Amino acid sequence: IHTCTHTRNTHMHAYTQYTHARIHAIHTCTHTHNTHMHAFMHVCTTYAHIRTFARERSHTCIHAHMRTRTHHALPTISYAIVDEAYRSMRDKNVDQCIIITGESGAGKTEASKLSMQYVAAVSGKGAEVGRVKEQLLLSNPILEAFGNAKTIRNDNSSRFGKYMDIEFDFKGDPVGGIVSNYLLEKSRVVGQNTGERSFHIFYQLLGGATTDVLEMLHLQKEVYSYHYLSQGGCSYILTMDDSKQFHATIEAMEVIGFSPEDISCILEMLSAILNLGNAKFKGHTLPNGSNACKLDNLKYVTYACDMLGCSRELMEESLTKRSVETKRDYVLKPLSATEGAHARDALCKAIYGRMFSWIVGKINSSIKANSLVRKKKCMGVLDIYGFEVFAENGFEQFIINYCNEKLQQVFIELTLKSEQDEYEREGIQWTHIDYFNNAVICELIEHPKQGILAYLDDECLRPGETNDDTFLDCLNKNCVGHAHYQSRAMKEFYSDSLMRRNQFRLLHYAAEVTYGVEGFLEKNRDLLYKSLSQAMFACDRPLLKELFPEGSPDGNSIKRPLTAGFQFRTSVAELMKNLLSKNPNYIRCIKPNDLKEPRKFDEDLVRHQASYLGLIENVKVRRAGHAYRQLYEQALARYKMLSTSTWPVWKGRPKDGVKEVLKSIGKHSEDFSMGRSKVFIRSPKTVFELEELRRKRVEEIATFIQRMYRGWVKRRRFKALKRAQLVFSTHYRTHVCVKRYRKLRNAAIVIQKYFRGWTARKELRRLKKGIKAKMAVVTIRKYYRMWKLRRELKRRINKKKTIWAVVVIRRYFYAWKLRRALRRRGSKKKEVWAVGVIAKYFYGWKARRLYREMRRGVKMIAAAVVIQKYCRGWLVRRALKRHTKESAKPIIAAFMWKAMCFKYLEYLRPHLPSKSPIGGKWPNPPIYLREASDHLRNMYHSWRCKALRDYYNENANEKRRMTEKARASSLFLGKKALYPRSVKIPFKADRINLRNDPRWTKLVTETHEQRVIWADVIQKINRSDAKKVPMVLAITGNSFMLLDPKSYALKYRVDLNNLEQMSLSPFSDSIFVMHVKPSRIADPSYAKGDFMFQNPNVIEMVTKLHAVIKESVKKTLPINIAKEIQVRFKADEPSCAVTFHHTGMVYSPVCKRKGSTIEIVT
Repeated sequence: IHTCTHTRNTHMHAYTQYTHARIHAIHTCTHTHNTHMHAFMHVCTTYAHIRTFARERSHTCIHAHMRTRTHHALPTISYAIVDEAYRSMRDKNVDQCIIITGESGAGKTEASKLSMQYVAAVSGKGAEVGRVKEQLLLSNPILEAFGNAKTIRNDNSSRFGKYMDIEFDFKGDPVGGIVSNYLLEKSRVVGQNTGERSFHIFYQLLGGATTDVLEMLHLQKEVYSYHYLSQGGCSYILTMDDSKQFHATIEAMEVIGFSPEDISCILEMLSAILNLGNAKFKGHTLPNGSNACKLDNLKYVTYACDMLGCSRELMEESLTKRSVETKRDYVLKPLSATEGAHARDALCKAIYGRMFSWIVGKINSSIKANSLVRKKKCMGVLDIYGFEVFAENGFEQFIINYCNEKLQQVFIELTLKSEQDEYEREGIQWTHIDYFNNAVICELIEHPKQGILAYLDDECLRPGETNDDTFLDCLNKNCVGHAHYQSRAMKEFYSDSLMRRNQFRLLHYAAEVTYGVEGFLEKNRDLLYKSLSQAMFACDRPLLKELFPEGSPDGNSIKRPLTAGFQFRTSVAELMKNLLSKNPNYIRCIKPNDLKEPRKFDEDLVRHQASYLGLIENVKVRRAGHAYRQLYEQALARYKMLSTSTWPVWKGRPKDGVKEVLKSIGKHSEDFSMGRSKVFIRSPKTVFELEELRRKRVEEIATFIQRMYRGWVKRRRFKALKRAQLVFSTHYRTHVCVKRYRKLRNAAIVIQKYFRGWTARKELRRLKKGIKAKMAVVTIRKYYRMWKLRRELKRRINKKKTIWAVVVIRRYFYAWKLRRALRRRGSKKKEVWAVGVIAKYFYGWKARRLYREMRRGVKMIAAAVVIQKYCRGWLVRRALKRHTKESAKPIIAAFMWKAMCFKYLEYLRPHLPSKSPIGGKWPNPPIYLREASDHLRNMYHSWRCKALRDYYNENANEKRRMTEKARASSLFLGKKALYPRSVKIPFKADRINLRNDPRWTKLVTETHEQRVIWADVIQKINRSDAKKVPMVLAITGNSFMLLDPKSYALKYRVDLNNLEQMSLSPFSDSIFVMHVKPSRIADPSYAKGDFMFQNPNVIEMVTKLHAVIKESVKKTLPINIAKEIQVRFKADEPSCAVTFHHTGMVYSPVCKRKGSTIEIVT
């Protein structure tokens, strides 16, 4: 061990140039621990400033690894591990995960950021790929701002577990990712240890926001003004600028996809948490002896309510009272001052914890991979809490150390145990190396029935009085015999001064940790009062309704939620399952000192970490074993080109082929071992030689392929040039021929032109000689044609007169023929037929004549319009010429006025409001037509009202319904909160179809009540226990009756004369009271006192009852609307007070009787 440690310290300075300024490689003995199957790395934090390295070394290291052909050629810094994982995922299609572990403050967060930066640098380029990379990288500052805090050992400690799955396409380009978070340390919101801070975002908000923003959020820049931030006594960090970090966080949120409304809502909730933390509770004692409290300083509560969007009264009641609800009862129990402070802290922790989970979900929705990407590969990066040992360790440290135990178990299973098991399984000669297996500690914590978490859940769920001391007693009773459990209940530790009586100790793989049980049960329950959930759901912020769905009145449930320990154990099991499904790559971070000083190494501390991390045993296994192993098929496929007998195709067994390859390069049997299914190579030097020979052989093969490919490209290009030359020659020859043809054609055209000119001149001379003769012939032909035309005209005129005479003769002939037919037909029927025929001919003649006259008239009208237009224009022009410009102004003004009035009326016609008397807005008129517009509006409104009156006069039912609605408005408008909901619901008389029921027909024969005014099923409230009983209420013309809902048997009957008054509350409940004069009739069906009912159609029922009493009894029924009503259920009993309390949190009214008072909560 001393030799190994000395070797690591010797190599430390040499590898500083390759590593991050905070990450220095510690190489254990040789590189043999870095294998192809399970790569892991040990890094040591030196606490140097990060920005110097990021500016000088980061890109150099990344490009060095990108240029390297294999991961064996450079030291095993984090880039090498990530590069190997990335290449294995991309080339071999094997999902990878990088597990980063170590103590708190060892540099796990920085190592995870370096891993993501390297993946972003070596993957492909492009707009979409760049966007995904940017979002993946910018998710880190957001999660650090909301999930990291300063602790005693680390200035940027992750107070939650983070596992990110980065998804890649088939090319190896990132296409999205998924972030999973585990157990945020919510208790840090309300309190911190000395020298620690709360989450970074609170200090970034106070230090980086502008004064206007802080005033809008009701915040001050002074950190110590807030109780939640002043308990640790540390307000700043030397290595961190809160102002710059705040702006970087806001920019990252905007890039990832947070809307301005989302960012504003998050800042408002942060402000509400800080202001609620300043709220103080003052206790007092109630008259019944129970403790109660009230808020002392309401200013901060008002600020918080303003940020959350709820009323101060609701918040004050939720913080000082607790709602206890069962299946039947609902009680408000006052809280003491201590309980009120606990309720406030629980609310703030719930708001922050759920907001953090919502932020993670928002990031996932932004960076998730597109569903169109079919084949996806995955590489996970796990950055989870480091092992923590403080002076005071509680529930959070217990959970964190349990998670580290599980990760150590995975490391043991996949490295030490699996390595030795593989040698035995493959038949390799091997000497077993002992190591510590922490499975027994994991079993002690997570056993489903006998584990510490199981006992903790039992204490939380067990009825009776349970507290932290009973939980410790349970552990002492069941775990005392375990080798890794210690407490004061054991004899050997009874006088241990380092462990108090309320503590127990676990022997973890890393160290002995003493846990105090104070707060274990409360933090494991993680309960939030239901009244607080309902108050958050009632806020105006939509995000709060999404964060507190259990506060919805529609989804109330009394089922107990799952405990925090059970949820975390389930999450860790899923995480382990996810890690085991991928090929793991380890980065083991080692903290050099506890003082957070750079360039300083505490040898004892480093030895201790190397010991409990299992690195010494791992080195022994690596040195005694083989550095490289692979299946025969895969090894043959990778190295078969090194032997001429195996290249390009090997037809024998893969094992023989691998052996032939190793012999061909001169390797002896002591350099490798042949297992049952794998080949094992002992020395990394042999692997390097194989890789180097393969690289050279691949270059030779690539050169051969390039030579053949380039020859093929040249031949293809030569053939293409040859075809192009043929095409060019063809086109050139065609061009020459076409050019020659056009030249000959132009010459022929010139010759033709001259020849045709000579022919035309010759013809002209010939025509000039006979032109006079031709003119004489034309004159004679013209006179001849005129004579012939006059003769044809005379002939046609005579023919037209002849046709007219023929028509007249035919008309007279038809008339004579018709009269003769009439004389021959003596019967009346024939005369009627003749008259019809005559009428038909007469009407046809008259229609044709009218048609001709109309055609002439239309033409005459059109001609008259045109003549009028031209005449008026001429008159106007003459008038303008005759008079001066001043005399023309009135004419033009009058014309313009008429034009504007006409234009407004044309605009008004399609823009008139609806025909409803109360609907629509009258169009805005011009200034010069306002008076005319008012007259037109009054005329239009009068016409609409008259049309509505005519409609109601024609439809009696609609008139009756409108009268009832008007009556309801006069009774309840502005008095009853339920009234606005009833306006749009039409009133009905018989809601249960009582008239057509045979049971009612039978009852009518007994009571002689046939007219049904209103009928429906109601809930009658009993006077004794205020319980509700369903009954049927039927209102007739003379009385109202209460019937059995099943048999319609008559229970009570009250004449309308005996109804004194109706009473209702001003709230939105549906309860009403009918005050009845006491009856002295012995019949039990007659009422002896008042009734209290509940019905959702109370507005409708009271309106109809008021109308029928006024119609039949000729009196007005008084309506009393008040918060307190006096009810006399029997004449011989004192009256009972019915009080209404409106909270807005109860969906259905709850009635309770206490003595002579009935309380109704709505």
